[in-house]
Amino acid sequence: MLKLSDFDYFLPKELIAQYPLKERDSARLLVLNRENCAIEHRVFKDITDYINKDDLLVLNDTKVLPCRLEGKRPTGGKVSVLLVNRKEGLTFNALIKPSRVKTGEKIIFNGNNFCGLVSAKNEISFSDCPIDSVYKLGRMPLPPYIKREPEDLDDIYYQTVYANDEGALASPTAGLHFTKELLQKIELQGVDIAYITLHVGRATFTPVKADDITEHKMEPERFKISDNATKKLEKAKRVIAVGTTSLRALEAYSSGIKEGATDLFVYPGYKFNIVDCLITNFHLPRTTLFMLA
Repeated sequence: MLKLSDFDYFLPKELIAQYPLKERDSARLLVLNRENCAIEHRVFKDITDYINKDDLLVLNDTKVLPCRLEGKRPTGGKVSVLLVNRKEGLTFNALIKPSRVKTGEKIIFNGNNFCGLVSAKNEISFSDCPIDSVYKLGRMPLPPYIKREPEDLDDIYYQTVYANDEGALASPTAGLHFTKELLQKIELQGVDIAYITLHVGRATFTPVKADDITEHKMEPERFKISDNATKKLEKAKRVIAVGTTSLRALEAYSSGIKEGATDLFVYPGYKFNIVDCLITNFHLPRTTLFMLA
């Protein structure tokens, strides 16, 4: 049995950076040699020393939506709303806090200029406004380990430089360290780059509660592999996934699905079908991301 406690460790809160580096590729890089377990300490821009000609670097181009809204109940109590995904029209599945907010209640945003209606449990509806107006109310949905309010700089630094396809609740953070200049340098080395999409959803936030981690169920997340990416994958000698989301999309694709939703949960013992290497961040204890890495 793979026990949840096997994936626990002590993480001092003061070691969790609360602000990003302005120079994305200056973050620290730890390199582990799988053959001899040797460890090197580098900076991220040195990643070029570990990527070879004819490798395929796969990046997740999902774009984070400003989907965190702060509002008030008519009584004045504060309400936090995370728009999870759009159902139809201007109705969204949402995480609404506090949980005591009831169906039928109105939530007031932007003074008294904008209202939403809690139309069902974990659901909010807006009316008589364009979709852009809803997201203009929002801020970046920073991950729970960032203990500060969103700021304007997060609109830039909590988005990858190649973000293109809107739909994520969180950034594919391994890709945050790449700059346009670094990607150009990698291409000049003869490395091919493919862009795929997996919209990071609630699965990222869902804690593992089962003592036997194999009993944990992932919430499905939407993904798609373009025809262009498919062609590159077919001829690739070595596939390097940037981030756990890219890896999960690629491994889901290995079952023959190019577009849809995946609930793939990767943990020790999983046999990889496509991915040869992984570039990833450090992860919190007892999380599916840590279990994958």
